[in-house]
Amino acid sequence: MADKNTKKKKKKSTVGMAASRMAVGGAMTEEQEEILTPVQMVYRSFLEDKVAMAGVFCFLFIFLCCVVLPFFLPIDMYYQDVTQANVAPGFGMLKVPGSLKNNAEQISLGSTFSVGIDAEGNVYEWGSFPNKKLKKLPADMGKLVQVSAGLDHVVALNEDGEVLTWGNDRMGLGSLPIELRMGERVKEVYAGYQISLALTEKGRLYNWGNSYLIDVRFPEGVQGNIEKFAANTDIVMVLTKDGRVEALSPKSTVYSAVPEEIQGRVVDLALSDESAAAVTDDGMVHIWGNNIKGTRAIPEEIQGRVTSVEGARFHFTALLDDGTVAAWGDDTFGQIRVPDVKEKISTISSGYYGNYAITESGKTYSWGLDGYLMGTDDFGRDVFRRLLKGGRMTMTVGAIAVIISTFIGVIIGGVSGYKGGKVDNLLMRLTEIVSSLPFLPFAIILSAIIGNNISETQRIIMIMVILGLLSWPGIARLVRGSVLAEREQEFVTAAKALGVKEAGIIFRHILPNVITVIIVNATLDFATCMLTESSLSFIGFGVTEPNATWGNMLNGARNATVIESYWWRWVYPAIVLAICTISINCIGDGLRDAVDPKSKER
Repeated sequence: MADKNTKKKKKKSTVGMAASRMAVGGAMTEEQEEILTPVQMVYRSFLEDKVAMAGVFCFLFIFLCCVVLPFFLPIDMYYQDVTQANVAPGFGMLKVPGSLKNNAEQISLGSTFSVGIDAEGNVYEWGSFPNKKLKKLPADMGKLVQVSAGLDHVVALNEDGEVLTWGNDRMGLGSLPIELRMGERVKEVYAGYQISLALTEKGRLYNWGNSYLIDVRFPEGVQGNIEKFAANTDIVMVLTKDGRVEALSPKSTVYSAVPEEIQGRVVDLALSDESAAAVTDDGMVHIWGNNIKGTRAIPEEIQGRVTSVEGARFHFTALLDDGTVAAWGDDTFGQIRVPDVKEKISTISSGYYGNYAITESGKTYSWGLDGYLMGTDDFGRDVFRRLLKGGRMTMTVGAIAVIISTFIGVIIGGVSGYKGGKVDNLLMRLTEIVSSLPFLPFAIILSAIIGNNISETQRIIMIMVILGLLSWPGIARLVRGSVLAEREQEFVTAAKALGVKEAGIIFRHILPNVITVIIVNATLDFATCMLTESSLSFIGFGVTEPNATWGNMLNGARNATVIESYWWRWVYPAIVLAICTISINCIGDGLRDAVDPKSKER
């Protein structure tokens, strides 16, 4: 019995020892799994830094927006349109008020706002108003039968044939011609770009406003024989009662070249900013003038079916005999993307960059420019699109400058740290000379001397090169210090013993061990170069208009009026630049802490 008990105890002891060995072995395996390479340790430490990760996400978001979105939101850098200047951020230019949406009689588009009347003659206004006076409607207007919106004023006609106007009254826009005030009955009114027009029932056309902008001269036999008229920023043209088209200008222009074969057969007339369109009695559309943005590209399928045509800045809209609508020309803001309307359309209205269609039941449909996400600048350019384009330019300049400075700094710092002695002394004195140069004054002087003698592309290249050539001393000193520490290590001695060349030792053996320090410094320098480029552009010595950068966008907002009234022109570029540079600095700080954990304790 004693032997059996002894054997059982030995067996249990053996099992226990085996179990303990397994437990110890398992613990050792877990500890082995926790052993990380230096790169893995840096990676894990960086991921655990919430501030650095937030910087990564913010920077990547801005970077991808600036790189990807311009392909979907292209911008013409030379585009300017003063009719769209300083429009506040937001949408709703084409959003018809609910009480008018199903009861519209007529709608007219202004530069950034619209005016409409319902069946009872009540007037409505909506959109982005360029003038506060537009909201002050005249008292006792009566029942309105027609309205027309211009750049920043409105002209209306009531059922008694009386003309009313409100909004901007500069250059005589608020003063009606004496003939209209004497009671000559009007049948059609028009508000344009700094000009107003009124056509009487006797076929006489009167204009008032900026007479220097459009010089209206009537050919013999035209005044008193006018059926319809059309106008743009350059000229007024009329359709006579006998179906002829005449240009009311003493000068010969592209609009004056009216095709002779259509004379006497025209039933409707419209103008864009660069061409004229006429509808003849056979439903055909004829266009002459400049073919800007496809305004002369008439869809073949509508020919012979057109009843009326409307013109806008760079597109035309036509109403067909079956109650449908067709449009052609510029489509930057979706002006020619006609919505699918199930009902028959009775009237259309086009102007600037938008369109309205009113069905026989009074329902309204709109398409075209509805607003700007971040508003426009003083040249009418979309701030959001320029922000994207400017971000790409600013980041490109910063990135290439950092590549140049890093390349030079690594070579000089690596050679200086490894060679030591006279070579080190010579290279460090050169570094001190370069670092002692006052960067901004030097860049300003250089830009002023040769900046106007080179193209814009060469100017941008010059800025990148200057930034790179004057920014390398800091990284050179950093690399030198790291190489001085690494060159005494055993692997360097082993490489020398094996006969590895000095260039191979420096760039293939030592630099890989200090690459993390280089990456951290380059990341921080990237933000610095972006700020420097923005500073140069802000003071007018960097990338210049019409090319966009965040710096020269801020340069365009350097006055009290912009800061007070047009806040979006400087707030958005400042916010994006600040977020981008802060994000990059957070990334650099996170990398530095991950590479050198002791830096958190300092």
